[in-house]
Amino acid sequence: MVETRDLVKRLLDTPDIARVLPRLPPDVLHRLIDRCGLEACAEIVALITPRQLERLLDIDLWRAPAPGADERLDAERFGQWVEMLLQLDPSAAAERLAAMDLDLVVGALAEHVAVFDGAVITSFMTLDGEQAPGRALDGQVSEIGGFFVQARRSPAWDAILELLVRLQDERPALFHRVMRGCIGLSDGAREADGFHPLLEPRDQHRSDLASERAVRRDAQGYVAPAEARAFLQASRRIRLEDAQPPADPIVRACLRAIAPEPVPAEEARADEGSPGASTTAAADAAAVTSVFEILSGAGVLTQPRALIGAGDADDSRLSLVRQFGDTHLAASEELAFLANALLAGGAIQGRPFAAQQAADAVLATCNLGFENWPAGWPVRDLVAAFQVGWAVLDRDLCRHGAAVLIDVLADLECSDRDVHWALQTLRRDLMRHLRDGEPWRAREALDAILMLDAPAWAVLRALIDECPTLHATLDSSRRQPLRVDPAACTFVARNREIGAAREYLASLSSTLAG
Repeated sequence: MVETRDLVKRLLDTPDIARVLPRLPPDVLHRLIDRCGLEACAEIVALITPRQLERLLDIDLWRAPAPGADERLDAERFGQWVEMLLQLDPSAAAERLAAMDLDLVVGALAEHVAVFDGAVITSFMTLDGEQAPGRALDGQVSEIGGFFVQARRSPAWDAILELLVRLQDERPALFHRVMRGCIGLSDGAREADGFHPLLEPRDQHRSDLASERAVRRDAQGYVAPAEARAFLQASRRIRLEDAQPPADPIVRACLRAIAPEPVPAEEARADEGSPGASTTAAADAAAVTSVFEILSGAGVLTQPRALIGAGDADDSRLSLVRQFGDTHLAASEELAFLANALLAGGAIQGRPFAAQQAADAVLATCNLGFENWPAGWPVRDLVAAFQVGWAVLDRDLCRHGAAVLIDVLADLECSDRDVHWALQTLRRDLMRHLRDGEPWRAREALDAILMLDAPAWAVLRALIDECPTLHATLDSSRRQPLRVDPAACTFVARNREIGAAREYLASLSSTLAG
């Protein structure tokens, strides 16, 4: 916590930070918030532009329920943003809300509250002259500007109410538009009518928001989770003994030219007309460089150019991909696509990839692909190299490791009945998932190996994975620690590393029996 506060303080103490922050890409701001926390970055959020905030929320408010799954609007996260904006500057919270996409605001608020017109709550006289009661509301209910607001979830209830009150006072027209939008999403479930089933209003609104976001993200060059999963799955199934396949259609679509966003007209005019514009621009460039150096030094940003270039102490492991990258003009775009594909559709040991992990995995896998490049394939590129490496990892480590473990478990004797039962359950799970081509889905059952040998469990857990890696236990030159860290893994970049893993697997029977 102290480290994150120090990082934010260093950034805020940077000269001309108020001019620098509006120039930072939203994904950089998101990585900073992800690293330091939303509350710690409140003062930084206060200095960004409405356009940056809109783009930032387009990233931060959407979360995948599982690695590689489609992202969904996170209502709890929206509540945290509301609380942070109110704590930062209550008078400016309504203004910030006005800068957001109205459909997003309505959809996120509707996850927290149901809104009803006052007439719906008020009792009325029927045509038969009888007094009929209005709609009964239970739980937390409040009246604001003639509308009744009922809580769907309570954590951000007070903040939502305060925001709506301020919105009514400071932006009455927007307040009524928001409330009318929420009313449309507050009705109960439809009655079944025997015709075609329709999504409920809130479900349809969620779907529309996700579709609109997918279009925006696609235009910005991001890879959708479904497309990323399809690309990674197809890459595992490439047959290296066949002729070189045509370029993947997903790759062709994602690597098209992306037009840069234009600078807002008012910013362009302000920059062009100001005296000493060139001096200011030079100072801003220096300040931006300083901020990026701080972020890079803190590990917030990945450095793909440095990864391709020379100077790394571990240069020999990645020499093939480095040599290719030095002479390949499209290297940056292809590496960015591959890293995005892992971030959106991949997983490592059951968790989503971090940005730096994805960058490292891509380079190692591409290097492995170049080392195993089929002799009959004429056209080399980084995407094809990644696919070759990905297929080799799946064939020679993941599926091979699962097959070896299945054979070992068939002959393994264990006197403890519970352990024996757990090992046989693991064997059955491995056989079933291996037939489906996804042996890593037996991950939970692999814990049975932990009862026999912790280092072997860590090695197998790393090998039988969507992205196979090498655990530190395989390095015989290292002194084996008393405590096994399952995260102490490296990405596979060379055939000799695969050879070391397969040599270990060959002795697995004696390792587990001992």
